Amino acid sequence: MKQLFLLLGFGWQLIACAQKATSVIDAAEVLRIENVLASDAMQGRRTGSPQLDSAARFIRAEFMSAGLEPMGKDFVQEFALIRPRFIAVKAQMDGRVLDPRNVIVVTTTPNLEVNEKMGYRIQYFTSKNIADAVQLSRAARAAISAKENTVIFIDTVFAQQFSRLTSLKRQLFQSDHSVIFVLGNQQPRAYTITAEHSIDSTILKNVVGMLPGKSRKNEYVIFSAHYDHIGIGKPVAGDSIYNGANDDAAGTTAVMMLARHFKKLANNERTLVFVAFTAEETGGFGGQYFSRSLDPARIAAMFNIEMIGTHSKWGPNSAFITGFDKSTLGSILQTALKNSGFTFYPDPYPDQQLFYRSDNATLALLGVPAHTISTAKMDNEPFYHQPGDEVKTLDIENMSAIINAIAVSATTIISGKDTPTRVAIEK
Repeated sequence: MKQLFLLLGFGWQLIACAQKATSVIDAAEVLRIENVLASDAMQGRRTGSPQLDSAARFIRAEFMSAGLEPMGKDFVQEFALIRPRFIAVKAQMDGRVLDPRNVIVVTTTPNLEVNEKMGYRIQYFTSKNIADAVQLSRAARAAISAKENTVIFIDTVFAQQFSRLTSLKRQLFQSDHSVIFVLGNQQPRAYTITAEHSIDSTILKNVVGMLPGKSRKNEYVIFSAHYDHIGIGKPVAGDSIYNGANDDAAGTTAVMMLARHFKKLANNERTLVFVAFTAEETGGFGGQYFSRSLDPARIAAMFNIEMIGTHSKWGPNSAFITGFDKSTLGSILQTALKNSGFTFYPDPYPDQQLFYRSDNATLALLGVPAHTISTAKMDNEPFYHQPGDEVKTLDIENMSAIINAIAVSATTIISGKDTPTRVAIEK
């Protein structure tokens, strides 16, 4: 612990040498922000709750105070999450009535009627272009994300997998486009499909700020975390508030501290984007929606920060990076921290697939070197998703050192000197 205080007290020698600036990242500020986000007044920041809106307002105010600019019209990126509830579907192809079980309609329109005169694109998923159930699911998701009205006929060889596509319609973003999946090899001259759903809508909010780059402003480096948690739950020892101090008020605090740090330095050649995601705990919807905001080809790197309030399995002065072998981001960070006393390690829990379980996943699947930095001991984190995840369980000094390490290690990436390799897109 003495080593940590020395690192913080001297402002990190590496920062002084490499960035020629005094860091604004200190334990007192880290504690102040944590005490707000993880307070009992926030009631566990459940998705859709008034308390989560309060957290969003606090983050927005901190971004403004830090001197960030909004990425759009405002710092709050608002969107609707739609839950269609199926009522009925009817379909005819060249006068033949189809079994309703062989038609899946993905739409946010309550009453939809489609026919061959409406200009819907026709696609065919066959065994020639789709190898297995995994590729079928990916192709179906891609069709929904394409924002194009489409009717897709799916080869009957996938009959057993067809019903699983209903999961794609459970929660959607508001859209003017619909996708219809039909089991069968038809090439109809005429068709009519009608579908009826009741629509439930929840308004959700990411909070996004940015520091425009100087010479490479159309290239982006993202620092992110999710600010939601799981709210009120089953009482443990009389406590029913799941405060989420480590998961992930810790990461959100880091994002706000990094925003202040890089604003003070004012030397970023690439544009820096700071994001607090909503709805990670309920399906990663904030991260998914945000991924539509920027061209993934222009994102140089994403530092997603998740649960850094406790010591890693290696003790203090350390953290791990998920998907370490999937790009060169991790090795760049290690090189930047050489001889600093801080170490980034590869993810020690590969069997838990952490690379695909946080808000970095959507952009990583699009090829972005998007990784999560964490210290969570996934085999021994006693307060994970428990009411005991409170500020008093965190090591604030070590957490501050981790945030400093992220700031230092990102230096050559935000300057444009280093660019991590892309993540291979799985076919």
